[in-house]
Amino acid sequence: MPLFWSRIRRLLRYLFAILLLCIPLALAWAAYLAIDDTPLLAPAPSLAFTPSRMASAQRLLARIDPRKTPPGALRTLQLGEDDLNLAVAYIASHRPHTRAQMVLQDGSATLRASTFLPPNPFGDYLNIQAVLTETPGTPKVEQLTLGRLTVPPKIANQLLRFGLWRLQASPAAAAADSIQHVGVRNGVLSVQFVWNDAIPAQLQAALVPPEVQARLQAYQGRLVEVAAQPGPRGLSLGALAQPLFELSAQRSDDKNSLADEHRAALVALAFYVNGKGIGAILPAARDWPRPAPRTTTLAGRTDTAQHFSISAALAATAGSPLADMVGVYKELDDAQGGSGFSFNDLAADRAGTRLGELATGGAAAQLSLQKRLAQGLSDADLLPKVSDLPEDLQMAEFQKRFGGVDGPGYKKMATEIERRIGALGLYR
Repeated sequence: MPLFWSRIRRLLRYLFAILLLCIPLALAWAAYLAIDDTPLLAPAPSLAFTPSRMASAQRLLARIDPRKTPPGALRTLQLGEDDLNLAVAYIASHRPHTRAQMVLQDGSATLRASTFLPPNPFGDYLNIQAVLTETPGTPKVEQLTLGRLTVPPKIANQLLRFGLWRLQASPAAAAADSIQHVGVRNGVLSVQFVWNDAIPAQLQAALVPPEVQARLQAYQGRLVEVAAQPGPRGLSLGALAQPLFELSAQRSDDKNSLADEHRAALVALAFYVNGKGIGAILPAARDWPRPAPRTTTLAGRTDTAQHFSISAALAATAGSPLADMVGVYKELDDAQGGSGFSFNDLAADRAGTRLGELATGGAAAQLSLQKRLAQGLSDADLLPKVSDLPEDLQMAEFQKRFGGVDGPGYKKMATEIERRIGALGLYR
């Protein structure tokens, strides 16, 4: 009998060793099946967010804005397939080389997505196809495919439930709980929810992690110090930006990367220069000390400083293609009856974008920026001469002289703007 149990124990050890060997092999095989060499969706063109699409996004946001809904009221939000894909494309644009698409059918929605992966031995792209079907409560996953790997619905729905459970522990829990039903009929996604005035604050808190909030608070504190210094009411953008970047160098360490610090500095700068407090996006910031209002100019103009700082923050947080199109869209919006299209302002948008890219790019670029800042930062370092560029162009004149944003005249001016910006030492 002892010999029998000894053999059983030896067999169990062999089985356990085989199991330990099979687990990594199974994971490697799953990764091999899940990762592809080519994307499911073709790469998006560089100008996917055209001015007309940005205008559509603006109209969509205005239409679905629920803030006029009385608290406790049941409301239905309806999104057509085009609206939904615009939102999905915007979200996907935050990750480089990512595309996503939604297809609506009665009672179900299909998500298709492709994203480029870091270097690995299995392939370049993670391709996802998921079919979600309508239920009396939250939708369920009917089908989930990762590359060539089919995930059983039972496991897929367990992952969905786990995600919802994790959401309950987040600041956005109440916002998720407000959703009563999600359905699809006649190509329209309908979401029924109970409006709560606390939802915007909860969502904003969920989107801005505590460590990012702490960084923003640090740069708001530095702005309080700079704005309190005696002197003329006006400040140049260079004089305002330099102490923020100096703080970035001081705060960067093993826990706080220089790129993250630069990003927070540029966001705080943009909201101050444009006369908005960070509380506009972060409710907790409404209780922080506020810097005294000071007029900020770039090349002697407040609007130029505003364009530059907004684009720098957008490039640092969302990527340069989107920042480019936001700048163009704003100018086209002005041309509809405001101040008109301005190549002067567009140059400020592009220069701001370059600074945002430089501040959050590779380590060499960030260190080069810090070295350049140590020599002082003036407005002439940030923006080349642009006072001779055409501006105040109403739409009809803009189309006639430059052929719109796709015309040869516009492209020639854009190339000249890039040449002038590239000639500045800060951006070389």
